[in-house]
Amino acid sequence: MKNGFYVLDAHCHIYPEAIAAKAAAAIGTFYGHTSACGGTAEELVRVHKEAGIDFALVQSAATVPHQVESINAFIAAEVNKCPEHFVGFGTLHPDSENTEKELEHLISLGLRGVKIHNDFIRVAVNDPRMEKIYRLCASAHLPILLHTGDDRYDFTNPNRMESVLKNNPDLTVIGAHFGGYSVWDEACARLAKYENLMVDCSSSTAYITPEKGRELVHRYGAERVMFGSDFPYNLPGDELERTLKLGLTDEEFRLVLGENAKRLLAL
Repeated sequence: MKNGFYVLDAHCHIYPEAIAAKAAAAIGTFYGHTSACGGTAEELVRVHKEAGIDFALVQSAATVPHQVESINAFIAAEVNKCPEHFVGFGTLHPDSENTEKELEHLISLGLRGVKIHNDFIRVAVNDPRMEKIYRLCASAHLPILLHTGDDRYDFTNPNRMESVLKNNPDLTVIGAHFGGYSVWDEACARLAKYENLMVDCSSSTAYITPEKGRELVHRYGAERVMFGSDFPYNLPGDELERTLKLGLTDEEFRLVLGENAKRLLAL
């Protein structure tokens, strides 16, 4: 608990110990930043305890098709080791030839959704190759967490995200980083009207003012925003402290910090 609020960190990446430091460093390099943490599940539990964070949604995104099965098995194993602190999302890849079987396996592992990072794989979110994944996730009632936004690229920006939301009304999409990292205003203007969108506020509060963050929460609606840290890129405690400075009401904080994620994940 933090300041009397249950806190669920809805955006955490974890990696096997053998590759965690390398993976965390690569994420930092991709964004011109040094990752704050090392990326193991054990470290995540420790830094969450220090910060007063109660629970975590953990995931990792495949960058090539052959990684899908091993990543999903790893995430499920870490959740099973620590069910009191973790729930997991699996991953899929648009170039896989076995998407149906991979999704069935993901569900059988007890994973609750799908994470894809389209900037990493350099496939636009509205590329036709993604449609099969969206259709399957919608049919299985699984939410999909997409990295969204980056003014350096045009794979996940609001113009592309809007067509995904419009064309897949039965799919629940979580738009990371307030729906559009580095393009927050455009993202909100284009996307807030789509009821099948939720957003997390990871990797955003360090780059915008508390007033802007509060405005984004209100424009999306506090019932559609979730706290996330983007571990290991950020230290979760720092992200939480910045989120607590948004000046929301107690009810809004209750929703954003934990209740929205609990509802989405049926916890």
